[in-house]
Amino acid sequence: MTNLDQDRHTPAWPELGKFWTVPNVVTLSRIAFVIPAAVIILQDGSRMLLIGFVVAAIATDWFDGNIARWSKSVSDWGKVLDPLVDKLGGALVIVALVIKGSLPLWYIGVILLRDVLIVSGSARIARRTGQITISIWAGKVAVASVAVTVLAAILQADPPVMRFCLVVSSVLLVYSLLRYLWRYFKFIQLAEKPALPAETGIAESGLLDEIESHS
Repeated sequence: MTNLDQDRHTPAWPELGKFWTVPNVVTLSRIAFVIPAAVIILQDGSRMLLIGFVVAAIATDWFDGNIARWSKSVSDWGKVLDPLVDKLGGALVIVALVIKGSLPLWYIGVILLRDVLIVSGSARIARRTGQITISIWAGKVAVASVAVTVLAAILQADPPVMRFCLVVSSVLLVYSLLRYLWRYFKFIQLAEKPALPAETGIAESGLLDEIESHS
């Protein structure tokens, strides 16, 4: 295979556009709320202050997407930063809660395994199509359930309530992972059909749009 053929079968990473936009700044500001929240957990600080930081972080997750839609500034950088900051911020808080014994160690293992698999699959799809995949509905519900579980741990919910939150969020995490894996393997299966001119990257991009619409 010539270098030209290799280049055709391996499209470059997608151009993500403008980085410094208002929605992206709001997304990045989430870290400024999450870090002190994790510190407060580790130091057994003020619970009211802790809840304030967590609620502020959750609010930025709502505002960044809505600002992007209102201002028509939705970007591929936003599609990358939003889940990345969510995962990083969530990991910091959950690790702190695990260290303090408020959450079990296996819970962060489930989240970590899921996130690694999803990010790896999305990176390969982006490499093949030049497009950034978006979060599916099942993934958003799973993340919301994790947020509820974290809040329950922060509020030191009764053991039955805590167990319920852990079980429900774990089931939703696994279900969302299966949905993401379905999208990934469906893409790989269809992209490898001989009739698909994968070297142009155009057919694969259209294929991704079709798969996204059914996710």
